[in-house]
Amino acid sequence: MAIVCKSAAEIDKMRRSGRIVRDVLDHVRSLVTPGATTMELERAAEKKMKELGAKPAFKGYFDYPCVLCTSVNEEIVHGIPSEKRVLNAGDIVSVDCGVVLDGYYGDAAITVPVGEDIKPELKKLLKVTEESLYRAIEAARIGNAVGDVGAAVQEHVEANGFSVVREFVGHGIGTRLHEEPQVPNFGTRGHGARLREGMVLAIEPMVNYGKPETRVLSDKWTAVTADGSYSAHFEHCVAVTRNGPVILTQ
Repeated sequence: MAIVCKSAAEIDKMRRSGRIVRDVLDHVRSLVTPGATTMELERAAEKKMKELGAKPAFKGYFDYPCVLCTSVNEEIVHGIPSEKRVLNAGDIVSVDCGVVLDGYYGDAAITVPVGEDIKPELKKLLKVTEESLYRAIEAARIGNAVGDVGAAVQEHVEANGFSVVREFVGHGIGTRLHEEPQVPNFGTRGHGARLREGMVLAIEPMVNYGKPETRVLSDKWTAVTADGSYSAHFEHCVAVTRNGPVILTQ
């Protein structure tokens, strides 16, 4: 599958879908409190998407049942919202959200502490993961390679004593949720596909407190750390432009 570069008009459409993703995530973030269930977050997100006139990108995608992925603690990605999953003070929850508006996709993720008082090492995990995202975004420039983006994540994460998930990666995005190229969160600078004007990348570091290995639960969706350590996930859609990287999911 070829890499699709977008026109300025297409990037504007993606900015609109990206803004809706951000509005939904901001709304969901405000509801993350001890005692809330991940299904409550799901219902609020679905209602907000309808209000904003967008369709969910995830629900029905390969039969995924929900509009959000809500991954708690050792869950890395693709956690399915549930009435039974109650958030407790001290947890962390990753919320991944995608929408489609006028045929163009937006996709972003945040990891949110539950309550005011999470452990200092988890605060550091969230901080380093989000910092690694912005370092990767800074590397998303014309003439750089996909490897420069992945290396920016890997170098920062590993320098801080954490590990990068390798089985799940970022991706191109546009009129499909997943397009070429794949965007790993590890790599060698100068290697991989060259970045060209108009490429749009969903850059999404997934960072484990412990070792990088993962496994998928019996629901065939929820990916967890093999060693049970906690994991964080942040994501933005980023356009590669002649004026540098532009975040579409601000």
